[in-house]
Amino acid sequence: MKIFILANEQQKKELELINLSDKNTFTIASTFAENDYKNFDAYFILDHFFDLRNFDFFENKPVIINEVIQTLADLNLPENFHRMNAWPGFLQREIWEVVSKTPEKLKDVFKVFNRKIFFLKDEPGFVSARVISMIVNEAFFALGENVSTKEEIDLAMKSGTNYPYGPFEWAEKIGVENILNLLEKLSEKEERYFPAPALKNFILSESK
Repeated sequence: MKIFILANEQQKKELELINLSDKNTFTIASTFAENDYKNFDAYFILDHFFDLRNFDFFENKPVIINEVIQTLADLNLPENFHRMNAWPGFLQREIWEVVSKTPEKLKDVFKVFNRKIFFLKDEPGFVSARVISMIVNEAFFALGENVSTKEEIDLAMKSGTNYPYGPFEWAEKIGVENILNLLEKLSEKEERYFPAPALKNFILSESK
């Protein structure tokens, strides 16, 4: 099994933590040249800055893309394309969340990563990103209502729930715009995901 992984620097660091050092199995790169990477059994396209329109290149081999918000149905990709959550912080988790129309074709591919794989319905946010985004959103509601400070909310959540990060630490790690984009997508069907005004204002203030 030969696997090619297109990853940015953050993703590379997280992959290094799970010891993907076997060059006979894994090739990790920041750029993708079709002539150089033809003879692989599977492709992980984790960096968003990649043009997926050349479907023929992959010859029906498994292609796993980092796409948390848009579903496979939204993207209308061929059946050999699958999606997973490779947002910052999620690759180093013991469990990877994946959406696939043909999960049986991915068993050998994921086996070499030494990770537990959960195959989920084709919905925005998977499970973990959806839950964390909701927690972050509630924290921004509390901040906007002057309930407490960012530092105190983070400390309270870590102390009270044993979370590895507080909600604002999560937001910084994942990317506040990622959080907002997911919440806006989810809120199209469920009002409870409507983004907090303080979250939107934070992004506006950062962009100035």
